[in-house]
Amino acid sequence: MNKLIGKCALVTAGAQGIGLAISRQLLRAGCDVVVHYRTSADAARALADEAASLGRRCTALPGNLTRTEECEQLVSEAVKFLGDLDILINNAGSLIGRRNFAAADDTFWSDTISLNVGSLRKTTRAALPHLAQAARTRGGASIVNLASLAGRKGGHAGSIAYATAKGAVLTFTRALATEVGPQGIRVNALAPGLILGTSFHNTHTPPEAARATVAGIPIGRAGTADDVARAAVFLAGEYDGFITGATLDINGGVYAC
Repeated sequence: MNKLIGKCALVTAGAQGIGLAISRQLLRAGCDVVVHYRTSADAARALADEAASLGRRCTALPGNLTRTEECEQLVSEAVKFLGDLDILINNAGSLIGRRNFAAADDTFWSDTISLNVGSLRKTTRAALPHLAQAARTRGGASIVNLASLAGRKGGHAGSIAYATAKGAVLTFTRALATEVGPQGIRVNALAPGLILGTSFHNTHTPPEAARATVAGIPIGRAGTADDVARAAVFLAGEYDGFITGATLDINGGVYAC
């Protein structure tokens, strides 16, 4: 039996790209899901229809996760809808733009860190009491943080601020796993490489750059959102396991540690 059946999950930025694939995979695995969105309202609401066809519950909630009060409201409303919170998927974040170190001013750095690290920190802080309760009464709890291959390797040209932020996500994951492990909460991260077909790469990766990157991938193809989603569901299911503080690299063999 799938041990995720009946578990309750919150997915930030869960209505497009990798987040949408994760939301769908969690529903198919038996979870009830709250999908957070910032701009993808129609896609988020459409998931509710998919959930109903699977016999699961799903709702969509908006929020600007760079604001503390909106993170707190999102978590509160998610728990009110779900009843419990077993799984938090911190997927919100993006490359705001490509700027080299000389061109990246203080505002750009602040905005990049706020979007990719601050939103994760604030949402996690609001969710921790509920996850701890789930760990005490429902067998454990999981947090899965979305980082990036850029956080491992430094990223391509113009992504120094983004790579720094995603490197911080990896360190945050390890540190938080140590802190909340005694409460029964597992914390892990995913570090995707080139995942085509997402708004991220459609916006920031020209076709010629994608082709050059694929040429250097040992298995000979780019990744898909479902490649990442399957890994997210696996780590979500480790709420009662022995994996915590780990980063799972999803890059076709570009980076091996």
